[in-house]
Amino acid sequence: MAQADSLIGAPVALEFPSVGATENILMAAVLAEGVTTIDNAAREPEIVDLCEMLQQMGAIIDGAGTSTLTITGVNRLSPTTHRVVGDRIVGATWGIAAAMTCGDVTVRGVNPKHLSLVLNKLVDAGAQVDRFDDGFRVRQAQRPVAVNVSTLPFPGFPTDLQPMAIGLAAISEGMSVVTENVFEARFRFVEEMVRLGADARTDGHHAVIRGIEQLSSAPVWSSDIRAGAGLVLAGLVADGVTEVHDVEHIDRGYPNFVENLRSLGGTIERVVD
Repeated sequence: MAQADSLIGAPVALEFPSVGATENILMAAVLAEGVTTIDNAAREPEIVDLCEMLQQMGAIIDGAGTSTLTITGVNRLSPTTHRVVGDRIVGATWGIAAAMTCGDVTVRGVNPKHLSLVLNKLVDAGAQVDRFDDGFRVRQAQRPVAVNVSTLPFPGFPTDLQPMAIGLAAISEGMSVVTENVFEARFRFVEEMVRLGADARTDGHHAVIRGIEQLSSAPVWSSDIRAGAGLVLAGLVADGVTEVHDVEHIDRGYPNFVENLRSLGGTIERVVD
C-alpha cells in the first residue's frame, strides 16, 4: 500500500513503453503539483483516448500519441461525458477469424487506422480488406498464405493478437515465423495448438509454424484472454468437436463471445459443469 498527502510532479523515464504504467503515472500526474514528464510513454490509441478524456475534465497534457507526455498538474478535475475508443483487439480478432475460416466479417465501431499493420498482414495473407471511417470488412476467398509477424508496442503488431496470428499461421499455406518481442509467456499457447495438430515449435522468442490444411479436434486449456479466444478460433477450423477449458478468461475480454460466433455461423455452445 502506498499513501501520500500530496503528489509532486517529476520526470519519469520508462524502461519499456508499458500501457498500464503510462496510464497510472498519467492519472496521478494530472492532479500532482507542478510538471511531470513521461519519457518512452506508450503511444497506443487507448492512451490517446485517456488523454482526451482527462483534457475534457480540465487536465493539461501535451504530447498525446507521442513517446513524451508533459503533464501540468491542476487542482481539480470536472465531470465529463466520453465515449471510449473501440476495442481494436476484439475487432481484429473477428477480422482474423474471417481470414482463418474463409469467411466474410464486417466490424463496426473500431477505427481501422488503429489496426493498419494488422489489416495489412491480412491483405498479405490473401484477404480482401475494405476500410471504413468506423470499421472494416475482411473477406477470405481461399486458403490463407503464410505471413511473418513480429509483435511490438503500438504502432507495431499487438502482442495481444499473437495467439490469433499463430492460429492463422497454423492453417495457412507455407511457413510462418512469429516473433514475440513483448510478452514471452504467450508462447504457452503454442503447446495447446500442437494438441490440435498444429506443426509448430518455439525457439527462444520465435515460433515457427508450418501450415496444414486442417487442424484436429482435442481438449485444450486457455491460459489467458487472448489464448482462449485464439483456441476457439482454432476450433472453428478443426475437424470434429474441440473442447476449450477455462473459458472464464475469454469472458474478461470478449462480451457475448459465444453469441457473436453463433451469429456469424459458428457451431459453438458453452457447457456448464
